[in-house]
Amino acid sequence: MAKNYYIIDFDSTFTQVEALDELARISMNKHPASHLVYEEIERLTNAAMEGHLSFRDSLSGRIKLLQANRKHLEQLVRVLKKKVSASFSRNREFFRKHSDEVLIVSGGFKEFITPVVTPYFIKTENIYANTFVFDKDDNIVGYDESNPLSNEGGKVRLLTEMNLQGHIFGIGDGYSDFQLKESGLIEKFFAFTENIERKSITEKADHVTPSFDEFLYVNHLPRAISYPKNRILCLLVGNVPDIAAYVLKRDGFSIRQKETFEEKYVKDVGMLLLGDGVTVADEFLMQAAKLKTIGYLGDSKNLLNKDLCNQMGIVIFDDKKYKKRNAEFIPRRMAEFINKGDTYMSRNFPNLQLPPIGPAHRLIHIHNNVPGIMAQINKVFADNHINITAQFLMTKGNIGYAVTDISLGYDGSVLRQLRQIADTVKFRILY
Repeated sequence: MAKNYYIIDFDSTFTQVEALDELARISMNKHPASHLVYEEIERLTNAAMEGHLSFRDSLSGRIKLLQANRKHLEQLVRVLKKKVSASFSRNREFFRKHSDEVLIVSGGFKEFITPVVTPYFIKTENIYANTFVFDKDDNIVGYDESNPLSNEGGKVRLLTEMNLQGHIFGIGDGYSDFQLKESGLIEKFFAFTENIERKSITEKADHVTPSFDEFLYVNHLPRAISYPKNRILCLLVGNVPDIAAYVLKRDGFSIRQKETFEEKYVKDVGMLLLGDGVTVADEFLMQAAKLKTIGYLGDSKNLLNKDLCNQMGIVIFDDKKYKKRNAEFIPRRMAEFINKGDTYMSRNFPNLQLPPIGPAHRLIHIHNNVPGIMAQINKVFADNHINITAQFLMTKGNIGYAVTDISLGYDGSVLRQLRQIADTVKFRILY
């Protein structure tokens, strides 16, 4: 079987930022014209990333402006370790399992890339990047110009020399990443847009991936979450403050804002955030099979059919006391339900606050609160020799809410068996 290789960019891909831009902010912190230097470095960065300026000219221009030294690089590494892209950070286990196949290929510099990526099990011999040249006082005065990655088309030249045999996938945000696809050296190019979206790049990509979760999902690879959040449609209806949209968008959900709940969204909506006074017809709720949670920025009483939401396993978070900060709090509760299974402060569900998950899969089973159902759930695990690492159960009225963390590695038929248990309302895999 042919081996897979994953060629991953560093700046604005593995990390949320452009490292040289951040280095400029550190090294030029007290310079009287620092803002002008920042602007010029960002201009040179973007010009190269969008293919409007050769990489060599962009790199040389930025290095001359930096006025940086080794101590500045130490500060930069501390910053970058806190700026690893969220979807890469939560998929550390993927990098551990695929350490032989993951390559960091970047026009950046090993001096700051290596200490940032090696904690993610990426081997030093799989890091391909430029290196700085220092003077006797440890000031950065240039870079190794013989390195192919310091030149225009450097990634193409490097991969040509490496002559990797197998299926090669490229992930990045810039023009140099697309060049690998254009050259025919990689099978597919995934434009990574979690941090920045360059239209000139996305329109040429084989696939636009708003997160690393999305890349893993479409390629059927193991991942920290079962379903990419960017594929969960979050519909905001009515008078919803900008801060609420910001909270959900920052968390990675796909956002649509509408004045009314349009019928065309009913079958696809996964999360629904409603402004005060908005009502949802029962017929729409009954058709919303993917809907997992509703947030209501006001008191939902008499405006939302709670009994029907219970029957469909839809968790409601509302704002019956009209607190000022609930425009942030309600969307955060919705996100925590999707991310962890938390139902804390829910209007209609048992209130569960859950710990972070370890190396396990988290399964959520919503069911009618009838005798014996937990015995049936646990019998499925026992019959399939599955180890339960943690289990949480609460009931409220006619709703039973069970969250089970199980050891990794099990047959997919287990999930089907859990869904088929009588009185199951809704079942989903969280991780």
